Amino acid sequence: MTGDLLLFIGTLNREAPYFQGARGEGLCVFRFDEAMLGFERLASYPQVENPTYLSVTPDGRHVYANSELADWREGLVTAFAFDPQARRLTYLNTQPALGSITAHNAISADGRHLFVANYSVGEGGPDKALAVLPLRTDGTLAPAIAGIARQGTGPVQDRQERSHAHSVTETRQGGMVILADLGTDELATYRIGADGMPVLIATSRTAAGAGPRHLALHPDGRFLFAINELDSTVTAHDLDPASGQIHAIDSQSTVPAEARDHNHCSDIQISPDGRFIYAGNRGHDSIAIFEIDQNSGRLSPRGHVPCGGSTPRNLALTPSGGHLLVANQNSDRVSVLARDVASGALTDTGVALNIGTPMCLKFAKV
Repeated sequence: MTGDLLLFIGTLNREAPYFQGARGEGLCVFRFDEAMLGFERLASYPQVENPTYLSVTPDGRHVYANSELADWREGLVTAFAFDPQARRLTYLNTQPALGSITAHNAISADGRHLFVANYSVGEGGPDKALAVLPLRTDGTLAPAIAGIARQGTGPVQDRQERSHAHSVTETRQGGMVILADLGTDELATYRIGADGMPVLIATSRTAAGAGPRHLALHPDGRFLFAINELDSTVTAHDLDPASGQIHAIDSQSTVPAEARDHNHCSDIQISPDGRFIYAGNRGHDSIAIFEIDQNSGRLSPRGHVPCGGSTPRNLALTPSGGHLLVANQNSDRVSVLARDVASGALTDTGVALNIGTPMCLKFAKV
Protein backbone atom coordinates (compact mmCIF):
# COMPACT_ATOMS: atom_id res chain seq x y z
CA MET A 1 0.00 0.00 0.00
CA THR A 2 2.98 2.33 -0.39
CA GLY A 3 1.86 5.75 -1.61
CA ASP A 4 -1.76 5.17 -0.65
CA LEU A 5 -3.88 7.93 0.79
CA LEU A 6 -5.72 6.81 3.92
CA LEU A 7 -8.87 8.47 5.22
CA PHE A 8 -9.73 7.99 8.90
CA ILE A 9 -13.33 8.82 9.86
CA GLY A 10 -14.81 9.20 13.31
CA THR A 11 -18.57 8.56 13.36
CA LEU A 12 -21.21 9.04 16.04
CA ASN A 13 -22.53 5.72 17.41
CA ARG A 14 -24.22 6.78 20.68
CA GLU A 15 -27.03 9.31 21.06
CA ALA A 16 -26.33 12.73 22.54
CA PRO A 17 -28.98 15.38 23.21
CA TYR A 18 -27.24 18.05 21.13
CA PHE A 19 -26.74 15.84 18.03
CA GLN A 20 -29.44 14.73 15.61
CA GLY A 21 -29.10 10.96 15.75
CA ALA A 22 -26.20 8.51 15.96
CA ARG A 23 -26.05 6.20 12.93
CA GLY A 24 -22.30 5.59 12.76
CA GLU A 25 -20.05 2.67 13.67
CA GLY A 26 -17.20 4.23 15.56
CA LEU A 27 -13.79 4.55 13.92
CA CYS A 28 -13.38 3.63 10.23
CA VAL A 29 -10.47 3.62 7.76
CA PHE A 30 -10.74 3.89 3.98
CA ARG A 31 -8.30 4.10 1.11
CA PHE A 32 -9.08 7.14 -1.04
CA ASP A 33 -8.00 7.04 -4.68
CA GLU A 34 -7.75 10.73 -5.51
CA ALA A 35 -7.27 10.18 -9.24
CA MET A 36 -10.33 7.94 -9.62
CA LEU A 37 -12.29 9.44 -6.68
CA GLY A 38 -12.89 6.01 -5.21
CA PHE A 39 -13.19 4.78 -1.63
CA GLU A 40 -12.14 1.34 -0.42
CA ARG A 41 -13.08 0.27 3.08
CA LEU A 42 -10.10 -1.14 4.99
CA ALA A 43 -11.04 -1.42 8.67
CA SER A 44 -13.41 -0.34 11.40
CA TYR A 45 -13.59 -0.40 15.18
CA PRO A 46 -17.20 -0.01 16.38
CA GLN A 47 -16.40 -0.56 20.07
CA VAL A 48 -15.03 2.96 20.56
CA GLU A 49 -17.83 5.30 21.62
CA ASN A 50 -18.50 8.59 19.84
CA PRO A 51 -15.04 9.28 18.36
CA THR A 52 -16.00 12.85 17.47
CA TYR A 53 -12.40 13.98 16.92
CA LEU A 54 -9.25 12.16 15.81
CA SER A 55 -5.56 12.81 15.37
CA VAL A 56 -3.44 10.52 13.18
CA THR A 57 0.35 10.24 13.02
CA PRO A 58 1.82 11.30 9.65
CA ASP A 59 2.57 7.67 8.72
CA GLY A 60 -1.00 6.57 9.52
CA ARG A 61 0.21 3.97 12.02
CA HIS A 62 -1.40 5.43 15.15
CA VAL A 63 -4.75 7.08 15.82
CA TYR A 64 -5.93 8.97 18.90
CA ALA A 65 -9.71 9.22 19.24
CA ASN A 66 -11.70 11.31 21.69
CA SER A 67 -14.87 9.82 23.13
CA GLU A 68 -17.50 12.53 23.66
CA LEU A 69 -20.43 11.42 25.82
CA ALA A 70 -22.94 13.95 27.10
CA ASP A 71 -23.60 12.17 30.41
CA TRP A 72 -19.96 11.54 31.33
CA ARG A 73 -18.23 13.90 33.75
CA GLU A 74 -14.92 12.97 32.11
CA GLY A 75 -14.20 12.03 28.52
CA LEU A 76 -11.69 9.50 27.25
CA VAL A 77 -8.94 9.35 24.65
CA THR A 78 -8.19 6.00 23.04
CA ALA A 79 -5.01 4.99 21.20
CA PHE A 80 -5.14 2.62 18.22
CA ALA A 81 -2.53 1.08 15.95
CA PHE A 82 -3.35 0.69 12.26
CA ASP A 83 -1.63 -1.93 10.11
CA PRO A 84 -2.17 -0.98 6.45
CA GLN A 85 -0.97 -4.35 5.15
CA ALA A 86 -3.23 -6.38 7.42
CA ARG A 87 -5.99 -3.76 7.14
CA ARG A 88 -6.54 -3.88 10.87
CA LEU A 89 -7.16 -1.41 13.68
CA THR A 90 -5.83 -2.64 17.04
CA TYR A 91 -6.86 -1.16 20.37
CA LEU A 92 -3.86 -0.06 22.43
CA ASN A 93 -5.14 1.72 25.53
CA THR A 94 -7.39 4.47 26.94
CA GLN A 95 -6.74 7.38 29.27
CA PRO A 96 -9.09 9.86 30.98
CA ALA A 97 -9.18 13.32 29.39
CA LEU A 98 -9.47 15.29 32.69
CA GLY A 99 -12.65 17.05 31.54
CA SER A 100 -16.09 16.53 30.04
CA ILE A 101 -17.25 16.79 26.40
CA THR A 102 -13.78 16.03 25.07
CA ALA A 103 -13.84 18.02 21.85
CA HIS A 104 -10.42 18.11 20.17
CA ASN A 105 -6.88 16.79 20.29
CA ALA A 106 -3.56 17.41 18.53
CA ILE A 107 -0.27 15.51 18.36
CA SER A 108 2.74 17.68 19.15
CA ALA A 109 5.17 18.32 16.32
CA ASP A 110 7.88 16.36 18.12
CA GLY A 111 5.52 13.40 18.60
CA ARG A 112 5.99 13.37 22.38
CA HIS A 113 2.61 14.63 23.59
CA LEU A 114 -1.09 14.69 22.83
CA PHE A 115 -2.84 17.97 23.65
CA VAL A 116 -6.54 17.58 24.50
CA ALA A 117 -9.25 20.26 24.68
CA ASN A 118 -12.35 19.63 26.80
CA TYR A 119 -15.44 21.71 25.98
CA SER A 120 -16.86 21.03 29.46
CA VAL A 121 -20.41 21.46 30.72
CA GLY A 122 -21.78 21.83 34.23
CA GLU A 123 -19.61 21.35 37.26
CA GLY A 124 -17.82 18.43 38.92
CA GLY A 125 -15.14 16.00 37.90
CA PRO A 126 -11.60 17.13 37.04
CA ASP A 127 -13.06 19.97 34.89
CA LYS A 128 -9.86 20.81 32.98
CA ALA A 129 -10.04 22.74 29.71
CA LEU A 130 -6.60 21.58 28.50
CA ALA A 131 -4.83 18.30 29.24
CA VAL A 132 -1.40 17.06 28.17
CA LEU A 133 -0.86 13.31 27.75
CA PRO A 134 2.59 11.85 26.95
CA LEU A 135 2.85 9.53 23.93
CA ARG A 136 4.96 6.45 24.55
CA THR A 137 7.26 5.07 21.85
CA ASP A 138 4.91 2.13 21.29
CA GLY A 139 2.05 4.51 20.49
CA THR A 140 0.19 4.08 23.77
CA LEU A 141 -0.99 6.99 25.89
CA ALA A 142 0.49 7.66 29.31
CA PRO A 143 -1.70 9.28 32.00
CA ALA A 144 -2.07 13.06 31.75
CA ILE A 145 0.82 15.01 33.27
CA ALA A 146 -0.96 18.37 33.28
CA GLY A 147 -4.44 19.81 33.32
CA ILE A 148 -5.37 23.48 33.03
CA ALA A 149 -8.72 24.85 34.22
CA ARG A 150 -10.22 28.05 32.82
CA GLN A 151 -12.88 30.46 34.03
CA GLY A 152 -14.98 33.15 32.42
CA THR A 153 -18.18 33.84 30.53
CA GLY A 154 -19.44 35.59 27.41
CA PRO A 155 -22.57 37.52 26.40
CA VAL A 156 -24.42 34.62 24.71
CA GLN A 157 -26.07 33.25 27.82
CA ASP A 158 -27.07 29.81 26.57
CA ARG A 159 -23.63 29.04 25.04
CA GLN A 160 -21.19 31.17 27.04
CA GLU A 161 -22.25 30.52 30.63
CA ARG A 162 -18.74 29.24 31.38
CA SER A 163 -15.43 28.40 29.70
CA HIS A 164 -15.81 26.05 26.73
CA ALA A 165 -12.43 25.13 25.22
CA HIS A 166 -13.17 23.86 21.72
CA SER A 167 -9.76 23.23 20.14
CA VAL A 168 -6.03 23.27 20.77
CA THR A 169 -3.50 24.09 18.04
CA GLU A 170 0.29 23.98 18.20
CA THR A 171 2.21 26.80 16.51
CA ARG A 172 4.31 26.02 13.43
CA GLN A 173 7.52 26.60 15.37
CA GLY A 174 6.38 24.22 18.12
CA GLY A 175 6.62 24.69 21.85
CA MET A 176 3.39 26.72 22.09
CA VAL A 177 -0.29 25.85 21.80
CA ILE A 178 -3.29 28.12 21.30
CA LEU A 179 -6.56 27.21 22.97
CA ALA A 180 -9.77 28.50 21.35
CA ASP A 181 -12.26 29.13 24.17
CA LEU A 182 -15.76 29.49 22.75
CA GLY A 183 -17.24 30.29 26.16
CA THR A 184 -14.98 33.21 27.07
CA ASP A 185 -14.30 34.65 23.58
CA GLU A 186 -10.56 34.15 24.06
CA LEU A 187 -7.54 32.72 22.27
CA ALA A 188 -5.11 31.66 25.00
CA THR A 189 -1.45 30.91 24.25
CA TYR A 190 0.43 28.43 26.43
CA ARG A 191 4.15 27.76 26.29
CA ILE A 192 4.91 24.03 26.56
CA GLY A 193 8.00 23.27 28.58
CA ALA A 194 10.44 20.45 27.91
CA ASP A 195 8.55 18.45 30.53
CA GLY A 196 5.27 19.03 28.68
CA MET A 197 3.85 21.42 31.27
CA PRO A 198 1.80 24.34 29.82
CA VAL A 199 2.21 27.91 31.10
CA LEU A 200 -0.15 30.72 30.04
CA ILE A 201 1.84 33.48 28.31
CA ALA A 202 -0.73 35.49 26.33
CA THR A 203 -4.48 35.98 25.96
CA SER A 204 -6.31 37.64 23.07
CA ARG A 205 -10.01 38.50 23.18
CA THR A 206 -12.21 38.08 20.14
CA ALA A 207 -15.32 40.15 19.42
CA ALA A 208 -17.93 39.72 22.16
CA GLY A 209 -20.16 36.74 21.39
CA ALA A 210 -17.97 35.49 18.54
CA GLY A 211 -17.36 32.06 20.04
CA PRO A 212 -13.97 30.96 18.59
CA ARG A 213 -14.12 27.26 17.68
CA HIS A 214 -11.25 26.03 15.46
CA LEU A 215 -8.00 27.56 14.18
CA ALA A 216 -5.86 27.36 11.04
CA LEU A 217 -2.23 28.46 10.82
CA HIS A 218 -0.59 29.93 7.75
CA PRO A 219 2.26 27.66 6.53
CA ASP A 220 4.90 30.20 7.51
CA GLY A 221 3.38 30.66 10.97
CA ARG A 222 2.87 34.44 10.66
CA PHE A 223 -0.92 34.43 10.51
CA LEU A 224 -3.61 32.68 12.52
CA PHE A 225 -7.20 32.28 11.32
CA ALA A 226 -10.11 31.55 13.68
CA ILE A 227 -13.57 30.37 12.76
CA ASN A 228 -16.13 31.78 15.16
CA GLU A 229 -19.13 29.53 15.69
CA LEU A 230 -21.59 31.94 17.28
CA ASP A 231 -21.37 35.03 15.04
CA SER A 232 -20.48 33.22 11.78
CA THR A 233 -17.20 34.98 11.08
CA VAL A 234 -13.61 34.15 10.22
CA THR A 235 -11.00 36.35 11.87
CA ALA A 236 -7.41 36.85 10.69
CA HIS A 237 -4.67 37.52 13.25
CA ASP A 238 -1.00 38.35 13.42
CA LEU A 239 0.87 35.81 15.53
CA ASP A 240 4.21 36.59 17.16
CA PRO A 241 6.01 33.23 17.30
CA ALA A 242 8.34 34.43 20.05
CA SER A 243 5.88 35.91 22.54
CA GLY A 244 2.71 34.08 21.53
CA GLN A 245 0.88 37.41 21.28
CA ILE A 246 -2.11 37.43 18.90
CA HIS A 247 -3.66 40.53 17.34
CA ALA A 248 -6.77 40.61 15.14
CA ILE A 249 -6.28 42.28 11.75
CA ASP A 250 -9.45 41.40 9.82
CA SER A 251 -12.87 39.75 10.21
CA GLN A 252 -15.25 38.55 7.50
CA SER A 253 -18.71 36.99 7.62
CA THR A 254 -18.97 33.40 6.42
CA VAL A 255 -22.62 33.74 5.30
CA PRO A 256 -24.95 36.38 3.84
CA ALA A 257 -26.49 38.69 6.45
CA GLU A 258 -29.92 37.08 6.19
CA ALA A 259 -28.48 33.65 7.07
CA ARG A 260 -26.52 34.60 10.19
CA ASP A 261 -29.32 34.02 12.71
CA HIS A 262 -29.70 30.40 11.63
CA ASN A 263 -26.06 29.45 11.10
CA HIS A 264 -23.31 28.01 13.29
CA CYS A 265 -19.80 27.74 11.88
CA SER A 266 -17.88 24.49 12.24
CA ASP A 267 -14.43 23.81 10.79
CA ILE A 268 -11.73 25.81 9.03
CA GLN A 269 -9.00 24.61 6.67
CA ILE A 270 -6.17 26.42 4.88
CA SER A 271 -4.81 25.38 1.49
CA PRO A 272 -1.31 23.85 1.45
CA ASP A 273 0.10 26.95 -0.28
CA GLY A 274 -1.46 29.26 2.32
CA ARG A 275 -3.51 31.22 -0.23
CA PHE A 276 -7.09 30.19 0.60
CA ILE A 277 -9.30 29.57 3.64
CA TYR A 278 -12.33 27.22 3.64
CA ALA A 279 -14.99 27.61 6.33
CA GLY A 280 -17.90 25.27 7.12
CA ASN A 281 -21.40 26.66 7.68
CA ARG A 282 -23.99 24.54 9.49
CA GLY A 283 -27.46 25.89 8.78
CA HIS A 284 -26.48 27.64 5.56
CA ASP A 285 -24.97 24.24 4.61
CA SER A 286 -22.17 25.76 2.60
CA ILE A 287 -18.43 26.21 2.40
CA ALA A 288 -17.24 29.83 2.42
CA ILE A 289 -14.06 30.60 0.49
CA PHE A 290 -11.61 33.40 1.31
CA GLU A 291 -8.39 34.45 -0.38
CA ILE A 292 -5.52 35.48 1.91
CA ASP A 293 -3.36 38.51 1.18
CA GLN A 294 0.12 37.08 1.62
CA ASN A 295 1.57 40.35 2.88
CA SER A 296 -1.12 41.58 5.27
CA GLY A 297 -3.05 38.42 6.12
CA ARG A 298 -6.33 40.14 5.31
CA LEU A 299 -9.17 38.12 3.78
CA SER A 300 -11.11 38.63 0.55
CA PRO A 301 -14.41 36.73 0.24
CA ARG A 302 -14.59 34.48 -2.82
CA GLY A 303 -18.15 33.22 -2.45
CA HIS A 304 -19.90 30.10 -1.15
CA VAL A 305 -20.57 26.64 -2.52
CA PRO A 306 -23.07 24.05 -1.25
CA CYS A 307 -21.43 21.52 1.05
CA GLY A 308 -22.96 18.51 -0.72
CA GLY A 309 -25.18 17.54 2.20
CA SER A 310 -26.47 18.76 5.54
CA THR A 311 -24.54 20.05 8.58
CA PRO A 312 -20.89 20.18 7.42
CA ARG A 313 -19.18 19.47 10.74
CA ASN A 314 -15.63 18.79 9.58
CA LEU A 315 -13.48 19.44 6.49
CA ALA A 316 -10.30 17.82 5.18
CA LEU A 317 -8.05 18.85 2.30
CA THR A 318 -6.13 16.13 0.52
CA PRO A 319 -2.34 16.54 0.85
CA SER A 320 -2.19 17.55 -2.82
CA GLY A 321 -4.75 20.27 -2.20
CA GLY A 322 -6.76 18.97 -5.15
CA HIS A 323 -9.90 18.04 -3.20
CA LEU A 324 -11.83 19.11 -0.12
CA LEU A 325 -13.82 16.41 1.67
CA VAL A 326 -16.80 17.41 3.80
CA ALA A 327 -18.26 15.36 6.68
CA ASN A 328 -21.97 16.12 6.38
CA GLN A 329 -23.12 14.96 9.79
CA ASN A 330 -26.89 14.97 9.36
CA SER A 331 -27.04 13.55 5.82
CA ASP A 332 -24.70 10.59 6.47
CA ARG A 333 -22.45 11.62 3.63
CA VAL A 334 -18.83 12.56 3.02
CA SER A 335 -18.87 14.76 -0.08
CA VAL A 336 -15.92 15.23 -2.43
CA LEU A 337 -15.39 18.75 -3.79
CA ALA A 338 -12.75 19.39 -6.46
CA ARG A 339 -10.50 22.37 -5.80
CA ASP A 340 -8.93 24.62 -8.42
CA VAL A 341 -5.45 25.18 -7.01
CA ALA A 342 -4.98 28.50 -8.84
CA SER A 343 -8.32 30.17 -8.09
CA GLY A 344 -9.30 28.33 -4.91
CA ALA A 345 -12.73 27.57 -6.36
CA LEU A 346 -14.63 24.44 -5.30
CA THR A 347 -16.85 22.25 -7.47
CA ASP A 348 -18.99 19.34 -6.27
CA THR A 349 -17.80 16.20 -8.07
CA GLY A 350 -21.02 14.37 -7.27
CA VAL A 351 -18.90 11.65 -5.66
CA ALA A 352 -19.65 10.85 -2.01
CA LEU A 353 -19.08 8.20 0.60
CA ASN A 354 -22.27 7.17 2.37
CA ILE A 355 -21.48 6.62 6.04
CA GLY A 356 -23.53 7.12 9.21
CA THR A 357 -23.10 10.42 11.09
CA PRO A 358 -19.55 11.38 10.03
CA MET A 359 -17.93 13.72 12.57
CA CYS A 360 -14.21 13.94 11.79
CA LEU A 361 -11.98 13.34 8.75
CA LYS A 362 -8.20 12.87 8.82
CA PHE A 363 -5.81 11.98 6.00
CA ALA A 364 -2.49 10.14 6.18
CA LYS A 365 -0.23 8.99 3.35
CA VAL A 366 1.60 5.66 3.58
